[in-house]
Amino acid sequence: MPVIEHLDLDLEAGGALLLSGCNGAGKTTLLRTLAGLLRPRSGTIRLGGETLADAPPRGWLGHADALKPALTACENLAFAACHHRDRNAAIEAALARLDLAALAEMPARMLSAGQRRRLALARLSLSPARLWLLDEPSVGLDAVSVARLGALLADHRAAGGMIVASSHVALPLPGAAGLVLG
Repeated sequence: MPVIEHLDLDLEAGGALLLSGCNGAGKTTLLRTLAGLLRPRSGTIRLGGETLADAPPRGWLGHADALKPALTACENLAFAACHHRDRNAAIEAALARLDLAALAEMPARMLSAGQRRRLALARLSLSPARLWLLDEPSVGLDAVSVARLGALLADHRAAGGMIVASSHVALPLPGAAGLVLG
């Protein structure tokens, strides 16, 4: 039984789409399919005019933060920053932006849930991907951190980036289109 049928989405540079719906409605499935982690049973997914397999990379933030617990905050960001001309400066800026500079040398296993989520967002901010796919990006964040998330999302969109996000709570995505699944 298909989770989602007959879906046609078009997202312009700077655009955002907020997915909502009950648990099990297909929000995460749609995000995973757009990320290339799942294959659609039928139809075609095109990103930037290219089929999904040939499309530019997508930035993914799922339910799990995908951090290496034994690595420090800086070490967790090193791979994501490899395409930056000055990798160390890019890492420092990402940590500062999400208020993690004081924790730069702390192993990820020692961070709180909110700090780990902010570190995962810092990693995403270092990605060259124009399309960010965010599954419940505000989970574990306090109000101040949600405001930081909003600024990060706004800057990505202002630079021509696109965002597709799911959430059960309001996200700081002004002007985002909405899609209710289920």
